[in-house]
Parts: sequence; structure tokens; C-alpha cells
Amino acid sequence: MFQEFKDFIAKGNVMDMAVGIIIGAAFTAIVTSLVGDLINPIIGLFTGGLDFTNNYVVLAGEVPEGASLEAAREAGAAVFAYGAFLMAVVNFLIIAFVVFMLVRYVNKVKDAAAREEEAPAEEAPAGPSELDILVEIRDALKK
Repeated sequence: MFQEFKDFIAKGNVMDMAVGIIIGAAFTAIVTSLVGDLINPIIGLFTGGLDFTNNYVVLAGEVPEGASLEAAREAGAAVFAYGAFLMAVVNFLIIAFVVFMLVRYVNKVKDAAAREEEAPAEEAPAGPSELDILVEIRDALKK
């Protein structure tokens, strides 16, 4: 049973998946930083600092007027946090677009590399075929 498990783990698919998960986790941090630190501030600049995160509706409980979403949650109120959801959707769309652009670029690079490999190398000029040599020998013997 242990040998079967070793064989399973040693298979290429499992190792590829493990590497993919590790790289994906690291890539998530990069994309999250790209969106949060670079893209969202630019969008905020054009939209006048629009941020829906603190928009909510109190369903039950007491919350001081103008309190942030975090303060409302700490007060123990039941809140319908539609603003945080909207911001999560916007961030998802931005992240999905950035990942799409990266994958698109990587695919273009892969396609270009594949085309270079498929391009036939210049073949050396072919010498005379066996038939040509036999014909020359025949003609030389006739003389």
C-alpha cells in the first residue's frame, strides 16, 4: 500500500498539480497587490474615490448614524453589507481581466515559440540519388 502511494505521488500529474497550487498561491498575492495597490487607486482617481465598502443596511440592532461597516459589525448589529459585496464583484472583475490579459500574453508567446519550432530548417542540398548514380555508372560502362 505504501508503494502504491509512493507511485501515485511520484506521477507527473500530482507533482504538476502541487507546483501549480504553490505558484497559484504566490500569483494570487501578486494579482491582489496589483489590483489593490495599483489599479483600484487609478479607478478611484477617475471615479472621485468611489468606495462602496461602507454601504450597508441595518437589519436588526442599534448602530450609531454614519458608523462604518466594521463599527456596525462590532456593535453586534445584523447588517446587509451590499457595498462590500459590490466591491468584491468589482475586484473580481478587475482580477479576472488582469489574469485574462496575462494568460493571453503567455499564450501568444507559446504560439510564437511553437511556430519557430515548426518552421522547417533549411535542408542541405540533396546529392544525387541512388538511381542517378546507377544511371551514370551504366552510361560510363556503355562507353
